[in-house]
Amino acid sequence: MKTRDYKSFSEGECYHLYNRGTGKMRIFEAPEDYDFFLGRLDEYLHPNRSSRRAPSAERYERKLFPPNTFSVICYCLMPNHYHLVVRQHTEVSISDLMLRLITGYSKFFNKKYERVGSLFQDQFKAVHVESNEQLLWLSAYIHHNAKLSGIVRDSERYPYSSYREYTRAEPGLCDTDLVKGQFKRGARYREFVEGSFQSLKDNKTARAEGALLHNGL
Repeated sequence: MKTRDYKSFSEGECYHLYNRGTGKMRIFEAPEDYDFFLGRLDEYLHPNRSSRRAPSAERYERKLFPPNTFSVICYCLMPNHYHLVVRQHTEVSISDLMLRLITGYSKFFNKKYERVGSLFQDQFKAVHVESNEQLLWLSAYIHHNAKLSGIVRDSERYPYSSYREYTRAEPGLCDTDLVKGQFKRGARYREFVEGSFQSLKDNKTARAEGALLHNGL
């Protein structure tokens, strides 16, 4: 079933997609939750291969997208939110991908933890990536998300982001060429990401302080 778009997505363009749990609740409680989310995403991106994180045998009964309908450039899953950079390759909208992904994950999570109601806060957010510079800094921000939040000290050790697909050439679900192809090797990309951390941290602090001032705190 084709969804009705509430956002405008264009063929050949990249978008930063993100959302968090309703009321800032955790949307991932255990390693198998992260694996289920990534497994579903993997099979929607790569319908002709067996997912390395395949959630269950039921995957063969679901309606999948044709190959190369979408690609994920980078991602990070955090306990109460997620970040994805997705490229749309055909006229099939990113909204179709997100509807299937989020609906399937929400049903899994609610059944597993015996809860009802919305898991995510409203509809997912989408920001059009308008320049190469924006794409590069966005990839660094996403790959540092766990470190910026204080979950890990070393971003490369966080298991639920695509950073290691870039630095260690580990097979995964991402198309790394768009970003990594701009660097001679993985080590150069790592240097770029690691060198960006302080700027990203300062920017995050400035935005937080601005929000406090705006709210009169």
